[in-house]
Amino acid sequence: MNIHEYQGKEILRQYGVRVPNGKVAFTVDEAVQIAKELGTKVNVVKAQIHAGGRGKAGGVKVAKNIDEVRTYAEEILGKTLVTHQTGPEGKEVKRLLIEEGCDIQKEYYIGLVLDRATSKVTMMASEEGGTEIEEVAARTPEKIFKEVIDPVTGLLPYQARRLAFHINIPAEYLSKAVKFMMGLYQVFVEKDCSIAEINPLVTTGDGEVLALDAKLNFDDNALFRQKDIVAYRDLDEEDEKEIEASKYDLSYIALDGNIGCMVNGAGLAMATMDIIKHYSGDPANFLDVGGGATAEKVTEAFKIILSDKNVKGIFVNIFGGIMKCDVIAEGVVQATKEVGLTIPLVVRLEGTNVDAGKEILAKSGLNITAAESMADGAQKIVTLVNNA
Repeated sequence: MNIHEYQGKEILRQYGVRVPNGKVAFTVDEAVQIAKELGTKVNVVKAQIHAGGRGKAGGVKVAKNIDEVRTYAEEILGKTLVTHQTGPEGKEVKRLLIEEGCDIQKEYYIGLVLDRATSKVTMMASEEGGTEIEEVAARTPEKIFKEVIDPVTGLLPYQARRLAFHINIPAEYLSKAVKFMMGLYQVFVEKDCSIAEINPLVTTGDGEVLALDAKLNFDDNALFRQKDIVAYRDLDEEDEKEIEASKYDLSYIALDGNIGCMVNGAGLAMATMDIIKHYSGDPANFLDVGGGATAEKVTEAFKIILSDKNVKGIFVNIFGGIMKCDVIAEGVVQATKEVGLTIPLVVRLEGTNVDAGKEILAKSGLNITAAESMADGAQKIVTLVNNA
């Protein structure tokens, strides 16, 4: 789950991690009022969307007076920002962060992720702040330093100091930088983050160490114990189909192709998308119905797939283990009848009760194309879609 920058900064404040003063505004008048309350000579007007690259897209402006705050707020609020993370359709800006300006001396990068190679949380740091970490890794990988954190002890002060030394934080800022890193780690662990990224971390002319930007993502599987984080969820920033899928415990991610996919198991779903691409097709989604799908769940999955107007055909690829093929077949027949399916449908079943499942499909009288293998199914749906 993603949250906005201003929400991430609210969380950081709770843990003693320093951030600039600022508030969220939903209207131009609110933006102006917040700037007046801050009372600083310089304010920053920042678009709040769930995507990076806002500055390059014109979503971050430095205002030197109240009139400029109003001008920039009017310009950004309601604007559709297109960044490398939004896709060509972009995202509409519905809220702004109005923040005090600060005297930036130097920018750095600090981030926390779970390193799957070590199965441990790792803190990364670089003196190339303000630049995407992927660019730094590609251009100057020697400027990225890491500390692997023992889950028993947590981040230790000497590890934070070592990172600070490596990225050349001046001695006068050292203690505050260490405190910052320790607090950020505490946020990561206690709030079940999947990513905690501060880019940039800045040192200021008045001796502060601040998070000028904050990106916090959270593990969906831990949200049951993070009710305060769930309260930050902004449904306007999420795909309507993904929201609907979450109501039925379906793992759904919208893509930009025209072949809808319904599969059980994340690995099989990935392989299904790959083989569709191999046969020159374009998947319209990732959809994992899970191991315990019911006929009702399958029907809802069909409805979600068909809500995408770009879908011209559907490929159902099921390998029955815990999932029984006859249950899936019943769901497919029920869904096909209920939604009045008119586009091509290819079904491949294998595993538990496969013969019963195939018999249900064959006797349904519906226009369902059977496939003997995943490759056979992919070829058939691509051909049917292309010839439609």
